[in-house]
Amino acid sequence: MKQLVLGGARSGKSAIAERLAADSGSEVIYIATATSGDGEMAERIAKHRERRPDHWLLAEEPLRLAATLKQQAREGRCILVDCLTLWLTNIMFMDEGKHFNSEMDALLETLRQLPGEIIMVSNEIGMGIVPMGEMTRQFQDESGLLHQNVAAICDRVVLTVAGLPHTLKGEKL
Repeated sequence: MKQLVLGGARSGKSAIAERLAADSGSEVIYIATATSGDGEMAERIAKHRERRPDHWLLAEEPLRLAATLKQQAREGRCILVDCLTLWLTNIMFMDEGKHFNSEMDALLETLRQLPGEIIMVSNEIGMGIVPMGEMTRQFQDESGLLHQNVAAICDRVVLTVAGLPHTLKGEKL
């Protein structure tokens, strides 16, 4: 089963995804895409670490998500990716965007073929105003396209608002 859990900042999306992973009954590997670029981000990462059970495996991969998924996915394992939005930011800036299309294509192609359970978390940022600045508009556009493409592949899509899951596709939570 492949699942996408969307939500705004501090909406509770990661907690819901973590609960789904814990309830899977499978071995869990957490793929973290965040990098600690400043003190505030380091604190966010630390809070996520504190919430996770000690027996979960961890892979930190800010760029080569498709390759890491391919390497880690197997029957009887649940992979939790947190989060696609940070990964998208990372690949947009990697080598001045030279690898953006290949990494995006690799993720979407790989995702279709993976065994086991995959849960992906991402920030829904397209429900507000169109941002000022070319790069921020491009990010918002690419984020929306990524979500559409991943949602089409997933069995379940959940939008999280105020800690409450709203199932958009698939079996209700």
